[in-house]
Amino acid sequence: MEVLAGADESSGRHNEPPQEHDERPAAKRARSSIDMTLDRQAGGNGGDLTPTMDRPDLSGFKQYSQDPLDYPRRRATIACEICRSRKSRCDGARPRCKLCSELGAACVYREPGIKLDAGDKLILEQLARIEGLLHSSLASPALAGGAPHLGPISPATSNTASEDYQAKRLSSTSAIAPSALPLNGLGTWSANISAMPKHHTTPALHLLQWPVVKDLISRPCDPQVLMQLEMAREPLTITKHYSLDFTNIGSYTQAFFERANVWYAVVNPYTWRQYYRQAAQQDFRSGAESCAVLLVFALGEAAHSGMSISQLARGQTPPGMDFFAAAWDILPSQMIKNDVTSTQCHILAAAYLLYLVRPLEAWNLLCNASMKQQLMLSSPHCIPPQLKELSERIYWNTLMIESDLLAELDLPHSGIVQYEESMRLPRSFPYDAVTAAGNGDELPGNDDLWYFLAEIALRRLLNRVSHLIYAHKRSASLSIASLEPIVAELDYQLAQWYEGLPAPVKFPRERLPARDQIQTVLRLRYFACRTIIFRPYIQAVLADESVAHEPGVQDACRKCLEACIRQLEYVSAHHEGHLPYLWQGALSIMSQTLLLMGATLSPTLAQLLPPAHQTDGIIAEVVAEVERLAHLAPSLRLCAEIVREAEARRQVLIKRPKR
Repeated sequence: MEVLAGADESSGRHNEPPQEHDERPAAKRARSSIDMTLDRQAGGNGGDLTPTMDRPDLSGFKQYSQDPLDYPRRRATIACEICRSRKSRCDGARPRCKLCSELGAACVYREPGIKLDAGDKLILEQLARIEGLLHSSLASPALAGGAPHLGPISPATSNTASEDYQAKRLSSTSAIAPSALPLNGLGTWSANISAMPKHHTTPALHLLQWPVVKDLISRPCDPQVLMQLEMAREPLTITKHYSLDFTNIGSYTQAFFERANVWYAVVNPYTWRQYYRQAAQQDFRSGAESCAVLLVFALGEAAHSGMSISQLARGQTPPGMDFFAAAWDILPSQMIKNDVTSTQCHILAAAYLLYLVRPLEAWNLLCNASMKQQLMLSSPHCIPPQLKELSERIYWNTLMIESDLLAELDLPHSGIVQYEESMRLPRSFPYDAVTAAGNGDELPGNDDLWYFLAEIALRRLLNRVSHLIYAHKRSASLSIASLEPIVAELDYQLAQWYEGLPAPVKFPRERLPARDQIQTVLRLRYFACRTIIFRPYIQAVLADESVAHEPGVQDACRKCLEACIRQLEYVSAHHEGHLPYLWQGALSIMSQTLLLMGATLSPTLAQLLPPAHQTDGIIAEVVAEVERLAHLAPSLRLCAEIVREAEARRQVLIKRPKR
């Protein structure tokens, strides 16, 4: 999902005739053309897609097929490729048909008898999808008239038809492209391509298949090796002889809401006292409430320590481990239950396992949580109204954590994504002033949704990047020419995601201090996303230096390398996200470092980098950081070995005399 602006920047150009030689950038050109088409379809109403009595919901429209083997039905040979791919009637006009003129697209006619091969079909499908992304960039003035807002929505204002419509994705595609809705500063939802593809080349180890980079490593490293190492790992040892110290639970609770729940937003501060009382009545030995409370204490103690687990002495028990062990004793009884609170326990337990750098164990719990949610969502009446908001937050946690793991490991998909199009965005927990006053206690924390909503947006955009650029078979068919409009639009959406961030979480993109850990982590995630958007250009130049002379390639490479440097230059900043992102963050910095190493060995790319001594210093710091993490997981140990060997080999190559 991407954060997009609410104003329609092309609304003043609806009546312009198509231009044969428009010099505007491809993304803006296509955006303007599609806007004109949408305006005509909406009967001149400015593109307002809000359902009314006279303008019905579009949810009944048939979705455009994504099956690469689903060829369009045979049409007259005069049809151009764009019309063929969209199954639209082509008027056969030369040099461009009417539809291509409106879209500002290249109009290519296939000679009779020449069949469309699979590679061409995939490229045309990508162009059709990009048209959908361009469409999703256009925020309807009627729906985006209000000020951008990510914060709490009161029950009194959240149940109107308009707001409910804004709080969901439109789950259909129109005849032109996937429909989308602006979401009050969160951007637009667009169908079909927001989930992780089942096979893709995004993971860090895929960079070892690149020319130049693969020459830095002596061993063959199949991308599957990380999962194999984690599967062969010794199981987590959870002691049965734990002792629970409740002396500092007030501090742990506060630390949880301030430094842990902000990542997951999965515990309601307004009902926390009720949870705690029920757990105390059960002596913290049974029941979902006891399990959840103990897990809050475990995560709270980890957050309260203020240290990354990598900074602990070898053999030292991680903070919160005793509380986790006590919760682990209760968890089996929750595995066979199918309700919201037991599912919440699974999310909290998975969060602690991610803190322990146990990605596969966390994934196992997520799969269980996913199955529970799919059962409940298939029978929505099973979810009590007072737990609806909690259920939705659990859903988004499951989807996002699973997507993060799928980005690096070739794991089976749990199926939770099938409900995404009908799932509204999280809103504030309902606040009951009477209950709060009756508690007589100060709330343990705030219901902070800022980061959670921003991360949902960015995660969905990252998934789109994987779909449009890195999906298997598709990535091999992308040429520089076909890549340009895709990258231009994805980068535009990332920029609009940033512009739509509310002030509390809007980090400075310049080299200025971030206000807190939230801004720091979002900034790192932003630059990581921008790097992988432009990464194919680096790969192309490393494979063939002459590609750098094609229009726009050097500029794209510069953007990629700048984002890469920004993610790596203060590697200690990654400690701010140690609770949820240590494992993913380590793989990310390994990936960017391999990219940077390869760039230093390219005569063309090396000119786009900082001075050699500065680049060498950044790489040396990353190598040292990954080695500090190596003992936490066998997959990270392999990463440390790879970057260490690659850097040693790179130093030999850059000192070798040029022939």
